[in-house]
Amino acid sequence: MPTDPSSPGPLHIAAVSDLGPAVRARRREQSLRIDDAASLSGVSVDLLSRLENGKGSVRLDKLLAVLDGLGLALVVGPKDDPWMHAVSRSVTGHLDQP
Repeated sequence: MPTDPSSPGPLHIAAVSDLGPAVRARRREQSLRIDDAASLSGVSVDLLSRLENGKGSVRLDKLLAVLDGLGLALVVGPKDDPWMHAVSRSVTGHLDQP
């Protein structure tokens, strides 16, 4: 798993403030302007901007639309699952050795 949060791969989002930069990084990886990404996702530019900047609240259905439009997925699982521990360590740079 990558140790660089801007690299493709799973990220452990521990706070609302972690989500916006991940969404922005993915949009930029795809060389999408914010208005094009918003259009592809079926949301307003204002909503996408607020999401990327961590300002205001975003409805879950809109968040899922943005994630889907950018080719991202929201994964939910038990915190004590070994896979979740591996994802958490990958963000901090502490990879498990095979």
